[in-house]
Amino acid sequence: MSTIDTKKEQIEKLVEELNKYAQEYYLLDNPSVSDKEYDLRYDELLKLEKETGIILPYSPTQRVGDNILKEFQKYTHKGKLWSLDKSQTVQGIIDWHVRNKKAVDDYNSTHEEKLPQLEYVITKKFDGLTINCTYDENGILIKAATRGTGEVGEDITAQARTIMSLPLKINNSNVIEVHGEAIMTREAFEEYNKSAAVPLKNLRNGAAGALRNLNIKETARRKLSAFFYDVGYNEGAPFKTYFEMMNFIKNMGFPLDNYIKICSSIEEIENELKYVEEIRSELNYDIDGVVIAINDMKTREILGYTIKFPKWAIAYKFEAEEATTKLLDVEWNVGRSGRVTPTAILEPVELAGVTVKRATLNNMDDIKRKEVRIGCSVFVRRSNDVIPEIMGVVQDTLEGSIEIQAPEKCPYCDSELVQDGVHYFCDNTLSCKPQMVKSIVHFGSREAMNIEGFSEKTAEQLFEKLEIKSIPDLYRIKKEDLMQLDKFAEKKAQNLVNAIEKSKNCSLASFIYALGIPNIGKKTATDLVKNFKSLDNIIQSSEEELVSIQDVGEIVAKSIIEFFNEDKIINSINELLELGVKPIFEEEEVSKSLFSDKTVVVTGSLENYTRTTIKEKLQSVGAKVSGSVSKKTDYVLAGKEAGSKYDKALELGVKIINEEEFEKMLSKL
Repeated sequence: MSTIDTKKEQIEKLVEELNKYAQEYYLLDNPSVSDKEYDLRYDELLKLEKETGIILPYSPTQRVGDNILKEFQKYTHKGKLWSLDKSQTVQGIIDWHVRNKKAVDDYNSTHEEKLPQLEYVITKKFDGLTINCTYDENGILIKAATRGTGEVGEDITAQARTIMSLPLKINNSNVIEVHGEAIMTREAFEEYNKSAAVPLKNLRNGAAGALRNLNIKETARRKLSAFFYDVGYNEGAPFKTYFEMMNFIKNMGFPLDNYIKICSSIEEIENELKYVEEIRSELNYDIDGVVIAINDMKTREILGYTIKFPKWAIAYKFEAEEATTKLLDVEWNVGRSGRVTPTAILEPVELAGVTVKRATLNNMDDIKRKEVRIGCSVFVRRSNDVIPEIMGVVQDTLEGSIEIQAPEKCPYCDSELVQDGVHYFCDNTLSCKPQMVKSIVHFGSREAMNIEGFSEKTAEQLFEKLEIKSIPDLYRIKKEDLMQLDKFAEKKAQNLVNAIEKSKNCSLASFIYALGIPNIGKKTATDLVKNFKSLDNIIQSSEEELVSIQDVGEIVAKSIIEFFNEDKIINSINELLELGVKPIFEEEEVSKSLFSDKTVVVTGSLENYTRTTIKEKLQSVGAKVSGSVSKKTDYVLAGKEAGSKYDKALELGVKIINEEEFEKMLSKL
């Protein structure tokens, strides 16, 4: 054996030993060697790596780099990271449980194979920064990313490697993504602040700031920890229960919190909620609630998802923090609907991990009821990570304060305001900049018409310089017009014109959502389309027909009817259709598709699709999307870094297509 081979073997052995010692020290709190012995072996490894140039990707020497990154790179998650629905009351948890029970009972009444009795797994809700760690088929950590939008995050692999308890290699032979929460302990926080030029304000910002720091040495100085709790993407054997998944996470060497309970009744859940809230102050890290998730994976699959949340899990949030500060002024803002709302400008105050400078005041009735006045001290609450709200005033600070007056004219366009109930509205929809800009931005947003490169700054320029005063005007824009705008060269102008033109072919659900009907989100728009199947049917729908749709109540039904009763709305819709906008009810297209009833498996990273959007696209053209390759698979759509599914397809002779070939096939539909 050559000298280099001998040294390579030594490196491999040292890496294995050092990673084992690190796990014993950071994860099990049961070291088998002294710090001095660990350091000697670490130095020996470092010396061998320098001599040979051989550095394994999971070597402990790769945990802390001297490098400073230039920028964050985007990373598309293989599986979507979902947000959780939230409740701050036990009644909210009870209502959620009742919905789950009804769904399970309904399923069991119509299927031979029954779902088991509901069982919930209770875990703490950590208050840090979500990290998504990807391991390849060799068990090596190849990527760590922030949650981002849930579909696309930022690559923080170098930063995450500084978390000493995070395994760089696991004993697993399938591509997986493991979700966790990076946190800062109170001990690490206090140690850091002893010598910090700018002391940290709280644990959460300490963790988030570390992982979003381009200086890796600074990240390492914060000595972050992490807890892991979910496998969001798995090319291996599926888990039958969440408890089984948690055991897998633990067996792979990931740090797992020692609190995990299984409950089968509301009473048991209530007891656990009380227990966790009682021990909250004793923990050496921050939590802001409890996560309650259904244990059985088949039940999760049946319950499914809303547009934003899984239906099978919910977060119970502890009572929000409250602080007292001074109300400096009131600012009046105009929304997309023309509603003029007051916002409190506050003396900055630390609250629930952030510096709060603004808070909602709702409306004039709310202001009067709470006796809020400029110059007085107010109680501010930040609940469920939403906009802070003023809850009341400190009575003995009212003397000398100034009464808040509702504006008579629009603060932006100077039009007379109209009062409707407790709210004030600006009716100048065409020339009031905030209304038009927000409407344009909403119309072009990703879940609406998906016009790429369409920012609020661009919308402001369209309004101010090109006098775009209606949504149909967007489809009259020419490249030459755009080139008059700031930072719009020929290529950028052409790209935006192309994106606007491309948006003409849209799904009906996206078009309905883009119209900006009050109280209508993407999910409700999708439900409307599924039930009525055409634009005309939705426009002509009655209140009785609307409320018969699940989750559509009287308020939403009235919003839809009132919206389509407006002549100017109908005129705008007709104008859009005449300009070539073609909202399609996608089921109409399925029968024509080359993919109808074909089984497709996706592997690797795609350039133009996330895991969620490619699944939706394939289903929209009639394909069945599968997670594993078999003889019954018709196509394997392979992107970059395609893994074991690609190899399996080659072995079985399944047709493999790349993204470009896929797009060409779509163009033939």
